[in-house]
Amino acid sequence: MRAPLSWLREYVDLPAGETGRDVQAELIAAGLEVERVEQLGTGLTGPLVVGQVLTIEELEGFRKPIRFCTVDVGQANGTGEPQEIVCGARNFSVGDKVVVVLPGAVLPGDFAIAARKTYGKTSHGMICSGEELGMGDDGTHGIIVLPQEYEPGTDAIELLELVDEVLDIAVTPDRGYCLSMRGIARELATAYGLPLRDPALLDVPAPNSYGYPVQVADPAACDRFTARTVTGLDAEARSPIWLQRRLQKAGMRPVSLTVDITNYVMLELGQPLHAYDRTRIQGAIGVRRAEPGEKLTTLDGTKRVLDAEDLVITDDRGPIGLAGVMGGAETEIADHGAATSSTEVVIEAAHFDPIVVARAARRHKLSSEAAKRFERGVDPQAASAAAQRTVDLLVLLAGGTAEAGVTEVVTPSGPHTIAMRADHPDRVAGVRYGRESVVRRLQQVGCDVYGQDELIVTVPSWRPDLTDPNDLAEEVIRLEGYENLPSTLPQPPAGRGLTERQRLHRRVGRALAGAGYVEALNYPFVGDEALNHLGLEADDPRRTAVRLVNPLSDTEPALRTTLLPGLFAALRRNDGRGEHDLALFETGLVFRPTGDEATPVRLPVDRRPTDEEIAALDAALPRQPRRAAVVLAGAREQTGWWGQGRPATWADAVEAGRTVAREAGVELIVRQDQHAPYHPGRCAALLAVVDGQETLVGNAGELHPRVTKAFGLPERTCAMEIELDLLERARTGALQAPHVSAFPVATQDVALVVDASVAAADVEAALKAGAGELLESLRLFDVFTGEQLGEGKKSLAYALRFRADDRTLTAEEASAAREAAVRSAVERTGAVLRGA
Repeated sequence: MRAPLSWLREYVDLPAGETGRDVQAELIAAGLEVERVEQLGTGLTGPLVVGQVLTIEELEGFRKPIRFCTVDVGQANGTGEPQEIVCGARNFSVGDKVVVVLPGAVLPGDFAIAARKTYGKTSHGMICSGEELGMGDDGTHGIIVLPQEYEPGTDAIELLELVDEVLDIAVTPDRGYCLSMRGIARELATAYGLPLRDPALLDVPAPNSYGYPVQVADPAACDRFTARTVTGLDAEARSPIWLQRRLQKAGMRPVSLTVDITNYVMLELGQPLHAYDRTRIQGAIGVRRAEPGEKLTTLDGTKRVLDAEDLVITDDRGPIGLAGVMGGAETEIADHGAATSSTEVVIEAAHFDPIVVARAARRHKLSSEAAKRFERGVDPQAASAAAQRTVDLLVLLAGGTAEAGVTEVVTPSGPHTIAMRADHPDRVAGVRYGRESVVRRLQQVGCDVYGQDELIVTVPSWRPDLTDPNDLAEEVIRLEGYENLPSTLPQPPAGRGLTERQRLHRRVGRALAGAGYVEALNYPFVGDEALNHLGLEADDPRRTAVRLVNPLSDTEPALRTTLLPGLFAALRRNDGRGEHDLALFETGLVFRPTGDEATPVRLPVDRRPTDEEIAALDAALPRQPRRAAVVLAGAREQTGWWGQGRPATWADAVEAGRTVAREAGVELIVRQDQHAPYHPGRCAALLAVVDGQETLVGNAGELHPRVTKAFGLPERTCAMEIELDLLERARTGALQAPHVSAFPVATQDVALVVDASVAAADVEAALKAGAGELLESLRLFDVFTGEQLGEGKKSLAYALRFRADDRTLTAEEASAAREAAVRSAVERTGAVLRGA
């Protein structure tokens, strides 16, 4: 909303020295978003005057038409002699009144005017267009031709109101009343503590039975419809300069007198209006819902097929307007240049349901100034005043006659009242305002307030956004000043903080980031195509997904059952942009419905739900386990002066799983597995002991080649996914801080030959069981196969570290522990000590 400061001063007596910047600061403090203050006429200096064209001589021999004119500028040039001016424009004639800038003046843009010789003549000034004066779009794109009543020599800077300041305000959806000069002036009067001259306070005649007939078939969608008729309009009457300039400053283009007046009143009072050519209306005006398939050609010339939910204005022929959005071409005011050829008009000032208008505007992709106001909420009580204001201006400016008939169809409704404790704003803001301040601020908003401790507040008709006590508290806080609210830190009660679940989530993220992974946050949506690319079987539980009623994308209509597709998309996107060495991770929820969920319940909004209602809602939700996942591609270690690098392999994905498990205080059991989307020979099952049983908590490995091709991933891409909730359950006690012994470590190596089918994890478990309490750590550092071992055999070499907390181990103690570990491995796995 663009609000000229000169216009606002008509309603509020601002101090003479207040600038647009000062007003901007006050309105911002009151909660309005004033984006900028536009300075009109900056750098403009005269003489800039009205001139009358006396003669026009057409100059020949040039590439474009050139005219040599003499113009009467009165005494503005100091001599009273006609001013000689060269001009290329052709939209004026001898006798026309034009705007002339004389030598010595400076136009906007630091354009200095001086006498100069051009086209063989000396031009002493310039005949101006609106664009050259910074007046905006007036629809003519040529020389300004003024009405004849202005005398030559009249100061055109004052006449055209060229110097002004315009506030550009971004009106939020809850402040629809500020899409009018009346609403902004009200905020300005409150901010300065000055009285408001409300332009809607007009004497309006009572409704009678002589007005234009109106029939409202849907009173819920149109609760007020006022119709007034004006006849005998002067077909040659044009909008006066002051009216045109106000419209231009507000960002609207002058069209014709009748249309300009309806736009002016809309800007002034916030009430959209529509003017019908009475001679083009057939029968009574009606308001109803459209019938499916009905058509309407709107004022923009587009033929629209109407929806059954559309609210339309009709006559005996059918729809003649889309209510609250745009009128129809059948009954539009006919204009002739800047004048109007319609001499009888019917003025409509109605109040339509905001939701009906908003949906119609979006349905037809038709944004209009009227719809913008109706969908934010228009003052229904202002309709009669707006119609009267329009009639008064038509009578004044177009010489019309207002008919005595006044039509007003109203659906009775009482004022909206809200009960609120007087100290409610205090409790919301954490500041003591006191009852007197609360009442005073609400009265400034326009509310009627009664009561002492319990206030009964009647909301003004122009504030439909005020619906509950918190809205009223916001108004009090806003007017008292957001800057006066103290900054206080919340004080949580002792003993509260992050839950163990939250701590694990954070530890896992930090551990993976420390291991070189970069977090990638993805949308939790998935489509059938991605599940197909994963190579899932038809009965795979991951194909059973929760479908969204209103998905953001038709290609991803379900909630994810695995984190991998989102990470694959992030990897593909980064690889396509030149980042080929990648290690990404994500932690988050997946959604795994079981089919046993209860029917969803709708929780109440007027109170806190009961525990039973919350439990019923939880029972309707799918299982939502937390997971962590990684994906790797390219080099895991870079090649450099320090040596040869290496690519990421399935072992790195398995180690990522171990990293996550260590943060949960759980030791993983790793076994070979076959699980989509992994390569059948390079897939590991990650298991942990949960509630006394070995439980699959995740998988890791290299992706199947078909999967990498389907997702467009680099070859040999690896991934891991693990469930954090199961890891949390697998932990048997509280996490222990690492113990650092002051005594030295004793390292013993052992190489065992086993069958190729024996898992390294089983050998490792046997070694740990036999080594006893002295074993600090165990690490597999070599796997060897060869002819000397025999077919179907492999050698596993382990480094065993022994340490005691209270003494230095002897060589005999370390060797005994090593031998016990080997015996356990021999007994459990059939291993043979290599070299024995």
